[in-house]
Amino acid sequence: MLISRLLYYLSSIPTLLTGVRNWPVMVAAFLQLPVRKPFTVELRSGMRFHARTAMDVWIIKETCLDRDYETASVPLQDGWTILDIGAGLGDFTVYAARRNPRGVVYAFEPFPESFALLEENVRLNGLENVRMFPYAVGAARAGRLALYATGEAVQHRTAGAARAPAAPAFEVASVSLDQIFEEQNLARCDFLKIDCEGAEYEILLNAGDRTLSRIRRVCLEYHEGVTPYSREDLARFLRDKGFRVTLRPNPVHRHLGFLYAANVQM
Repeated sequence: MLISRLLYYLSSIPTLLTGVRNWPVMVAAFLQLPVRKPFTVELRSGMRFHARTAMDVWIIKETCLDRDYETASVPLQDGWTILDIGAGLGDFTVYAARRNPRGVVYAFEPFPESFALLEENVRLNGLENVRMFPYAVGAARAGRLALYATGEAVQHRTAGAARAPAAPAFEVASVSLDQIFEEQNLARCDFLKIDCEGAEYEILLNAGDRTLSRIRRVCLEYHEGVTPYSREDLARFLRDKGFRVTLRPNPVHRHLGFLYAANVQM
């Protein structure tokens, strides 16, 4: 694991230096030098992001340069309907909307600071095919969920309350996956991206069969040790629902990884 971690970090250096146009600002953020915040990260592809921390830069790298959400999956195609649950600062939303100008991206992010940054980054990139909602997504229909602050803004979560009793929390509005499909009149979802710090289990395990049958592809980052469920539980559930599932462990953190699923019935 140590060698894998070292190789991953070393390989990320040229990726960042060749992929980020204004790399001196990025380096300053990683070295914790004085940087006006939020600062702008400009990618050579033309995408631009306002970011707060080095963690934000790393997430942009994984999404837009490493293309983690497309690995072992079909590349995003124009005209798709895409859901981004746990949109954070808007890294995947912006990436997907640019790749998919004739489609629509529905982005859900409950943390107010991150939602404001999401809106800002969508405007910064001149995107008009994004619909944004300041909601958490959970098991129940419209309601309220406790959002736990566990460090970085991108790591706040609604899952695993019993395992983080000391974490400060505040309430946020929530919807279920079924409700999203109903209220947005979605006949299908071509690509469902989820990164919500452990809530992926309750979101999918409580989704109705009708909703799941309308989802063509899923890509999510799984988080183990937050709830009683594991990646194998989720993989087994999706396979039973007609999905072909691939798992890719994180090269650095044992409790993280990606799950890719394709609906073989569509």
